[in-house]
Amino acid sequence: MLTVISFYLLAFVAVAAAFMVVAARNPVHSVMYLILTFFSAAGLFILMGAEFLALLLVMVYVGAVAVLFLFVVMMLDVDFVEMKQGFLKHIGFGLLVAGILLLEMIMVGTTYVWGDKTTVVVRDGDVSNLEAFGQVLYTDYAGIFEAAGFVLLVAMIGAIVLTLRDRDGVRKQDATAQMARTKETGMEMVDIEPGQGIG
Repeated sequence: MLTVISFYLLAFVAVAAAFMVVAARNPVHSVMYLILTFFSAAGLFILMGAEFLALLLVMVYVGAVAVLFLFVVMMLDVDFVEMKQGFLKHIGFGLLVAGILLLEMIMVGTTYVWGDKTTVVVRDGDVSNLEAFGQVLYTDYAGIFEAAGFVLLVAMIGAIVLTLRDRDGVRKQDATAQMARTKETGMEMVDIEPGQGIG
């Protein structure tokens, strides 16, 4: 019974938060709703006995949401001074979201420890799901796993190159000119008269 209640609660929060991701006008609010959606989906994975997918969802995707937040700040030029002025007005909403996350974590932990045990087929009956997943991932699919990491690395470099803009009036480092300097070009001897400056 506890498992069923936890499932319906987590599913309702996940669907509602996913709807609010696209319905919210403020991009920062959308990011917060997206984090709530990921946590709810991770709770559903834990109820199904897939602990690895739950950890993956929280650690990888919630971390990616933080990067997404940075891109929102860089690309949309959000006025955070104006947002901070209304901080106290939204503190109730923030506490509500934090309370929902805390309630979900307590319910998932309680269900996982004392609820119905879900039977999951693993490679070896003596190992946990995480160990079985690691055995399959790093032996049978090691090449594909490394190729996926390489693709993600190329995508990260591409995103950095696309967002890198040259601005006029900004001083940049010229490594070639710095390494080509000699003692004659890198140092200037000035004979200053007493009582006068170098300006």
